[in-house]
Amino acid sequence: MTSLMTPKYATVKSAFWGGVREAASVPMLIMGASFLGFGSMIKDINWSISLAIFTTLSTWALPGQIAMAEMAASGAPLLAIVLAVGFINARLLPMSATLLPHVRHPRFPGWAYYGVAMLIAATSWVGTLRRLPDLRQDQKMPFLLGYGLLLYCGSPLFTMAGYWLSGSVPLPVTLALVFINPLYFMLLFLQDLKDPGRILAVLFGAVLGPITFLYSPDWTLVITGLVAGTLAWYLDGVLKARRGTDES
Repeated sequence: MTSLMTPKYATVKSAFWGGVREAASVPMLIMGASFLGFGSMIKDINWSISLAIFTTLSTWALPGQIAMAEMAASGAPLLAIVLAVGFINARLLPMSATLLPHVRHPRFPGWAYYGVAMLIAATSWVGTLRRLPDLRQDQKMPFLLGYGLLLYCGSPLFTMAGYWLSGSVPLPVTLALVFINPLYFMLLFLQDLKDPGRILAVLFGAVLGPITFLYSPDWTLVITGLVAGTLAWYLDGVLKARRGTDES
């Protein structure tokens, strides 16, 4: 029992570098491969490398960046682009809301949490939550900072590399790289198969997406996300209510 309560890292500084080391393995490879594909995609639609880097540094939300680039290149209305990117990136709000309370400590000022929220993505969220039981309270924020900072700083470098390598990699490979990170997030999303709401959301989206695309390509992401997500949320609530009634 005592060994279970022993912190993984001895100091706050070692917790920071521990986050860096953990992010430098599989998480960095997955995110790096995805941004390689993103950089190549930006080159294919004839955007500048400075714009590619700017979107990565200012947004750092690859699914939203991909949607923005694809919709803008196809001439979609600005309102559709804004709504689609907003809906896609809305997933970061519950991630921040669930993670930041766990890393709070009196030694860190309030403004620091706004800055570290920029470093919360699906990968850093899962990686930090997994390590919370192993960390002292004053080590949790530094761990998240080290984990997220490495991924954030590495992403524009991989974006530039993908941009420069565009044309030297077959198109199917480029497309596969782009979707590695969303696929990784989806697998993380579905790791708890006991939650029917998650399964329903993915199934409804998979069915409704292609159908919506046939009738309204510019608004596919907005309509599919809103309708499929709302329907899954509603049916999940109905199933939970019935389960509660049966148990009582």
